[in-house]
Amino acid sequence: MENTRPIIILKKKGGHGGHHGGAWKVAYADFVTAMMSLFIVLWLLNSSKQVQEAVGGYFKDPTGTSKKIGSNLAGSGENFTLTKDNMPLLKDQLELKLRQMDSFDKLKNHIEMTVTADGLRIELLESASGTFFDSGRPELNADGREMLVALAQELAKLPNKISIEGHTDSKPYASSGNYSNWELSTDRANAARRLMQASGVGPGQVTQVRGFADQRLRKLDDPLDASNRRVSLIVQYIVKNNDQDDAMPSTENAKPPDEKKKDSLK
Repeated sequence: MENTRPIIILKKKGGHGGHHGGAWKVAYADFVTAMMSLFIVLWLLNSSKQVQEAVGGYFKDPTGTSKKIGSNLAGSGENFTLTKDNMPLLKDQLELKLRQMDSFDKLKNHIEMTVTADGLRIELLESASGTFFDSGRPELNADGREMLVALAQELAKLPNKISIEGHTDSKPYASSGNYSNWELSTDRANAARRLMQASGVGPGQVTQVRGFADQRLRKLDDPLDASNRRVSLIVQYIVKNNDQDDAMPSTENAKPPDEKKKDSLK
């Protein structure tokens, strides 16, 4: 009995199964990638045409095409061409620029931007006491100069042509002699042209400077309303080669501004 060996019982503890490998990680990564791709596609489907063209242009030519359309006009130069498809982008960019002006709160109800059949129409509207021009005067005041310089700095970056129009209300010009609302409306449009070209707009960029006196009233039912006195800047579309059949109508045949939707800066 003394030489009998003790009996030793070995018990194995239960544990987890063997290693399953990393296949599940690959499957999970594929799932996440597919979901991300789905979200990108859904975002693109609900994005503006400008964003869709920018993304598509990048994949076609990552070195250059994507620069033609973007969210900022700065530095775009001749690569940024405003057509009917992307004119609202300029409107948004100009509104952002004008909000940086010190006098924006005072002037925001006196400027309207409207995308029309001819291009982007920018209206600088007068008040009873004068906003951009002193009453009866063809020279721009300080607010008018600040506004037009800000606009000119942005429009100078574009290859698009610009037309400038001057308008008055139906109240006869107070001064005696041969100077009338016709001369006043033309002189105000020319004053705007001179300042804009001095602020960067190219000499060949302005194609028309016209004075209409009271012949194109903004408010037909109130010909003496102060807002009929205004200077209008029309940034014209550049027609793409494949859009020649949809060429722009002349500004002379355009609807009066009061028949279009207007957006004042709020």
